[in-house]
Amino acid sequence: MSFETEKGTAYAVLFTVLSVFTLLAIFTVPQISKFIPESTRAFCCISKGTENGKDYFLSARNSASALAICLSFFASGMGAWVLYGSTELGATPAVSWFGVLGYSIASGFPAIIICFLGPKIRELTQGQDAFSTTDFARARYGRLMQLVTSCVSVFYMFIYIVAEMTSISSVYGEVVRNEQIFTQSVTISIGIFTIFYTTVAGLPASIVTDKFQSVIIVIVVLMLLVSVTSFKENRVTPSEFAEASKWTIDGVMAFISLVIAIAAAELFNQSTWQRVWAAESVPAMRKGFFMGSIMVFFLMMFFGIMGMIAYAKEPQSYDSGILFRFMAFFNILRPLSAFWHVMLLILVTALAASSIDSLQNALTCIFSHDLVKLGWNPLLITRVLLILVNIPAIIMSAKGYSVISLFLVADLVCATSALPLYLGLQTGDKAMGWLKAPTELGALSGCLAGVISVIINGYINGANDDGPFSYFWLENGDICALCGTKTMVR
Repeated sequence: MSFETEKGTAYAVLFTVLSVFTLLAIFTVPQISKFIPESTRAFCCISKGTENGKDYFLSARNSASALAICLSFFASGMGAWVLYGSTELGATPAVSWFGVLGYSIASGFPAIIICFLGPKIRELTQGQDAFSTTDFARARYGRLMQLVTSCVSVFYMFIYIVAEMTSISSVYGEVVRNEQIFTQSVTISIGIFTIFYTTVAGLPASIVTDKFQSVIIVIVVLMLLVSVTSFKENRVTPSEFAEASKWTIDGVMAFISLVIAIAAAELFNQSTWQRVWAAESVPAMRKGFFMGSIMVFFLMMFFGIMGMIAYAKEPQSYDSGILFRFMAFFNILRPLSAFWHVMLLILVTALAASSIDSLQNALTCIFSHDLVKLGWNPLLITRVLLILVNIPAIIMSAKGYSVISLFLVADLVCATSALPLYLGLQTGDKAMGWLKAPTELGALSGCLAGVISVIINGYINGANDDGPFSYFWLENGDICALCGTKTMVR
């Protein structure tokens, strides 16, 4: 059986799901939420007495409970890309278990890091109306380091949006079997809807919609788990599964690469950092991020194991290239009825919307502090910024870049600047003056040294054939994008 969902059905799913999220977002606007019954308002991340409407719009400061932070981190971090990333590693026996475990641990690990770094950064920026770690960079170092942090953050989040739009357009294109103009209309639609409700209701809207999106994700994933594994065409023997799931040295390299790359990258994901200031207290923040990291781990493991099952069914087809590893999850969904294909579209729409709206809010917060201080209208300027960012993202998503490759580029760029920025948490000299506190010049030099080291490493490994920056793509044709002699792990 193949995917044969009608285009009209796909559009109905897309617009229904996005319309529901838009209504939920509008309900978070303080002028509207006061008319909602008290029992229903509990689902909304509403202002707790803040007098600054702009501050609440941009940061939802001190308004989100531990559960809200948990569900928001889970939904915003798990985009449509999860259907490709972890499943591709699961369907690659050369990395298999270590690769899937690495991706799963790495995806949840940044939340654990933020549990420790978040309170300190909140403390260092207290009284400065901070919205993001770019404000921390300005407060701790100065304007130049703030500029570097802003550029790296914008680059990472732009790549993230491109990856999300690439993923959702690919899913709709695969399920509906339609032309590129249809998939582009999907990305344009999700861009318009998310821009609309994030610019109307701000960060509170993203946190509230994340709650519902996370519930949808959990329910649909559990339904897919039961249906996929119980369908006779997807059953595999223990020996077949053992052949598809191995513990390898290449998997260890993938594990190390993923943990370092994703941890560094997420430290520049301002959509995650916004939740640090949105949490009602430090204990709520820590509990929320910890619970969210556990949910992320199990979701990533689910898709990774689905990739192993897909490979175990038809190993020869994957090895010969007849079937693509990154499409493994779709290959085990094919035997299911049209109902489950619609469930897949609901899932992927919720996944994509939850990530894209969070990233759009995060992009607005990067420059918001300075705009507010200058007395400019941050809402108008950030709306223009969102439109300018989404147009090239939609265009790039049509090119069909590999999702893992896109993330690897962004991850490596972030890895060059993560330590120089966050070593700034040391604000005074230590070890009797032997360990000096980092300066802005030192931090900038560290970022530059990181970029230079990648370029030099590329020349040493003979991976810069297409130019000095080509090593940032970490391309490996022999096994996967995460392992082999051209990665940072030898």
